[in-house]
Amino acid sequence: MLPFGVDLITFFHPGFWGMANEDEVVAFGNAQPRPFWDRMLDTLEQSGVTGIEMTFAPFGADGLIAAYGSHEGARAELDRRGLAVASGFFADIAIEGGVGDPQSEARWLAKGEELAKALAGWGADVMVIGLPMRASWDAQPPLFVGLDLAQKAADFANRLGAAVLRHGVRLALHTEAHSMFCQPRDIDLLMLLTDPVYVGFCPDSAHILLSGGDPAAIAARHAERVVIAHWKDATGPMPINIPIDHAIHHAHRAYFCALGDGKVDFGAWAELMATRTSQNWAILEIDAVPDPLTETRKSLEFARTVLERLPPSRVGCPA
Repeated sequence: MLPFGVDLITFFHPGFWGMANEDEVVAFGNAQPRPFWDRMLDTLEQSGVTGIEMTFAPFGADGLIAAYGSHEGARAELDRRGLAVASGFFADIAIEGGVGDPQSEARWLAKGEELAKALAGWGADVMVIGLPMRASWDAQPPLFVGLDLAQKAADFANRLGAAVLRHGVRLALHTEAHSMFCQPRDIDLLMLLTDPVYVGFCPDSAHILLSGGDPAAIAARHAERVVIAHWKDATGPMPINIPIDHAIHHAHRAYFCALGDGKVDFGAWAELMATRTSQNWAILEIDAVPDPLTETRKSLEFARTVLERLPPSRVGCPA
């Protein structure tokens, strides 16, 4: 059975830290990395998952190293808790935007390669990225995700993928809702334009559903390129005319729900992941919850139950 990790955005809720808002969480993580990481890793040790996916600061590689003094010290703290780094989410591209800008791309390539070196040193072999957000439907002038823009994004992804692969790390595109890699057509287009040698796929079941797609069907179209996947549930698609601004990620959270409580067909999803993909980890993604221990345990139990229900003759058998 696939081992499960959890994306550290799970710990972004200020209620878990007894703080008033997310800015305070970020400030605490940056100012006091040791108690910040100790609490997260101690909680994860109790949860039953065995891996972590790092994400934006202070939940990233730099924060982990700052907490324990060195790359090796960080690995020792993970090892003694029975945890491993499963993957790293390099969030700068999605947060900053600006694909096609030479200065931004040069900075991302350098930072991405540094992250890949750190991941490889911890035994991880996947780096996930998101692509920039779309503009709102009523933006003037409109921003169309056409062939020219998609080609710029694909060219950059290919170059970043080549850079990190030199360190034994595979790049994977994540299907972030309201980004230029979210609509079913967007996903097919970017998968076509990127080189499969250098660019893999990280389907996120909830984000695909938010964008109106069928998560299992879309992942199946590109199953051979899935190197990691985010297991997440949602109540249904979001309106296509919702404003895409600084609050869009918070707007997503109203649609996310516990695994099994939403509209994702996890029977089809689990069978696809178990029979037609090649990956070392599955990632539970639970956006910013006040009780990460309880929610992670519930999600892990649900995911394992779904996998256990698959017919033994199907598991491990390529379609």
